[in-house]
Amino acid sequence: MSFLSYLYAGLFYCAAMVMVVGVGRKVMVYTRIPAPLKIPTTPAPTTRFGVVGRMLREVVFFESLFKSSKWTWLFGWAFHFGLLLALIRHLRYFTEPVWSWVAFLQSAGIYGGYAMVFGLLGLWGRRFFVDRVRYISAPSDHLMLALILAIAGSGLLMKYVWHTDVVALKAFALGLLWFNWAPLPSDPILLIHLGLVICLMFVFPISKLLHVPGLFFSPTRNQVDDSREQRHAPTSV
Repeated sequence: MSFLSYLYAGLFYCAAMVMVVGVGRKVMVYTRIPAPLKIPTTPAPTTRFGVVGRMLREVVFFESLFKSSKWTWLFGWAFHFGLLLALIRHLRYFTEPVWSWVAFLQSAGIYGGYAMVFGLLGLWGRRFFVDRVRYISAPSDHLMLALILAIAGSGLLMKYVWHTDVVALKAFALGLLWFNWAPLPSDPILLIHLGLVICLMFVFPISKLLHVPGLFFSPTRNQVDDSREQRHAPTSV
């Protein structure tokens, strides 16, 4: 194998470890943070089953975002749904044989890439053209959007412009999974795409992308509105 194959394999293992440990540590911190006040955003559910339904609507449909800003909801939902389809499409590189439902959704995964670019451009544009959003936007916000957009864009370029050896790429991916390394194709656009993915994995635990697990620990969303029925005692660390 080439030096690049060893380099990228090592970087992927390091990035995966940083991402898993970093996110796991953050989740542990979230679980230990006390919730001293009963502050569910009203109208809030009054039962645990209702809270589960509310969280499901937040995760799948972005309910609160839809109520606050229709344009932001459109761009945000398009990006996240496109990302889900793209991730499902990429499962073919880590499964042998390819699962039937993954094979069925391969075409949808391509359109997911378009949806990602559409959503990211919209979300990035609002940070320039909406005054109140531009005011609170930090350089890291722009860098994260640029990074994810570059990942989606380079992926589409490999599909339509600079093709790569997907058979060799799958062998490399399966080799990472089963610790049986295989050569990585040396196509420049593929190396750029994978390098950007590695960067994203490294910065994920220290970025605003942690809203993914953080949503489930938001007291305005995960609390039952029963303050009139039960006494709420502050939790301790």
